[in-house]
Amino acid sequence: MKYQIGDEILVLHSNEEGKVVDFINDKMVMIEVRGVKFPAYMDQIDFPYFKRFTEKKIVQDQKPLKQFIDQIPQEKPKPTGTKEETGVWLTLIPKFGLDDFNDEIVSSFKVHLVNNMATAYGFQYKQYLSSSLNFELESTIQPFHDFYLHDLAFEAINDTPNFSVDFSLLQKVKYKAAHYETTLKLKPKQVFNAIEKLKENNEPTLSYLLFDAYPDEAVVETFDISKLSAAGFKVYDAKKIKENLPAPRTVIDLHIEKLTHSYLHLSNAEIMGIQLSEFDKWYDLAVAHTLPSFIVIHGVGEGVLRDELHSILKTKREVKHFINQYNTRFGYGATEIFFK
Repeated sequence: MKYQIGDEILVLHSNEEGKVVDFINDKMVMIEVRGVKFPAYMDQIDFPYFKRFTEKKIVQDQKPLKQFIDQIPQEKPKPTGTKEETGVWLTLIPKFGLDDFNDEIVSSFKVHLVNNMATAYGFQYKQYLSSSLNFELESTIQPFHDFYLHDLAFEAINDTPNFSVDFSLLQKVKYKAAHYETTLKLKPKQVFNAIEKLKENNEPTLSYLLFDAYPDEAVVETFDISKLSAAGFKVYDAKKIKENLPAPRTVIDLHIEKLTHSYLHLSNAEIMGIQLSEFDKWYDLAVAHTLPSFIVIHGVGEGVLRDELHSILKTKREVKHFINQYNTRFGYGATEIFFK
């Protein structure tokens, strides 16, 4: 191979120097220029030695010319252009190899967080495989930089990887949210189709937008409730709110026949909507009453409702952890949730 890791290179289209840090396949390498790593095709780079030699020779051959003060051209003001902000992305760079039949296959992915915004962020990153935590990291990312997170084996795509990132501003900005949490769930079929398109279009990465604008702080409107009380409405003291809430349940059953008698005409999507709405109601009551744990019976079946509930629980700040294992009362068809 023409290059080796650590070789100094020249990016032809920008005339910038860098170095080779990794190999992606027989046509592409990962290079680093001024602290930023990105993939490049081998025909887009070259060794910098010829450029350095010719530049030195030009400088040596030039003879100083005498200039008069009125011959010196005035310096033109330099344009103060800014980079375009396109959002924060999660990118997967496929690493290719050859199978036993010399066919090109993806062996793994390099997962990067790419910040194409003019703002620095702190982030807490978690990556799950089949609802089990596979990797986590807490760090910061600077404006217009990318951050290498970890490698992900190609076969792990079959476990429907789920990515969760909780962002925060390194420098607080008035009226901006203190935190912003976003999740990305990749389905195997979608990823496999995307890889085929990537090969056809000769593109280097799979990129997924996490957000293109950091959210504003939620505005809480306040108003005088004394007029409501004077008008005869019943007003509760917020300190005694638990006394006026419905009693919580430590176990709820989401089988559709337990929730409604008229379900035979409903579609799967409508049934799922009823089940999730029921879950939200009792989950909120469990949190409001500060229950230590909470059991949701979802059944076994094909696991669609279970997977959806597990995806929701990963985004809940109040959840310490949850577990779906055999229970003598519910079999394998229940998930127990433990709160912080």
